[in-house]
Amino acid sequence: MTDDRLIVALDMPDAVSGLKLAESIGDAAGFYKIGLGMLTGGGLALANELKQDHGKRIFLDMKLFDISATIEAAVRGLARFDLDFLTVHGDPHVVRAAKEGAAGSNLNILAVTILTSLDRPDLDACQIRDGTIPDLVVDRAARAFEAGADGIIASPQEASMIRALPEATDRLIVTPGVRPAGAALGDQKRVATPAEAIAEGADHIVVGRPVWQAEDPRAAAQAIAAEMQSPQARVPNRYSMLP
Repeated sequence: MTDDRLIVALDMPDAVSGLKLAESIGDAAGFYKIGLGMLTGGGLALANELKQDHGKRIFLDMKLFDISATIEAAVRGLARFDLDFLTVHGDPHVVRAAKEGAAGSNLNILAVTILTSLDRPDLDACQIRDGTIPDLVVDRAARAFEAGADGIIASPQEASMIRALPEATDRLIVTPGVRPAGAALGDQKRVATPAEAIAEGADHIVVGRPVWQAEDPRAAAQAIAAEMQSPQARVPNRYSMLP
């Protein structure tokens, strides 16, 4: 049975290569993320094909940010595709507008807190206010929930703190920056293993390169799903990434 807690990121250059990867993974994954990198390469068409013709769930990772009227209009248009998740930046005015645009659909609006590729020096360069990343993430998550977000995008390292928020009841936590033990970190700086992410409170994990760069993407997806169902996923596996 497919474990939809695993979302495979189709970080491919175009829809043709994305579909080829999804077909090679087969029933080892039932949920796919399509992001900005594929937008001009047929990403929306691929999202629709995977949803309508292959019965897959779709996470459209657009990280929208604009004035309220534009966000509402953009989300209203995207909601017509009958997709599952859509990301917007977690600023309250953006979240509220996105929820207005998604009204009447099954589209879940997920708010981005702080990108998992950023650390404190990066935030300093962007002139983001002082504070530790976990504290800033939790504060942004609470504000996004108050604005109506259906869920939060955050690193696995902040998942448990967000899950502890009263506002997080019945809300989703989706964690990118997930790497199987021993996998290259790439551009990710706040990471955890699949078991750690689930144990810390994530509803879904997003994994890209460790799957699509694998010699056998189907087997890689199956291995991640097996780890999410392991005893370590119920008890934080804090030592799995130590050398």
